[in-house]
Amino acid sequence: MDGTARKNIQPGLRVRVVQKQHQRTGQLTEGVVKDILTKSPAHPHGIKVRLDNGIVGRVRDVLDYRDSHRLTPSSLLSPDALPETGQ
Repeated sequence: MDGTARKNIQPGLRVRVVQKQHQRTGQLTEGVVKDILTKSPAHPHGIKVRLDNGIVGRVRDVLDYRDSHRLTPSSLLSPDALPETGQ
């Protein structure tokens, strides 16, 4: 998905961003969007976001939304991770 259009970015989405200090190398950081910082509808270098870990960068790649809700091995063992059955 296109990381240069604000309409494609929303909180909770898993993305890869490039931080300002990594623009020359293109090193990407993966995380979950907490805040959208770019106010305009588009930006040629990517929409600027703050990730849930506090890192700020421009979106290079938008990953599948479901990736941000992946089950971890420990959550598979937890009864709290199971959906309600309504019984």
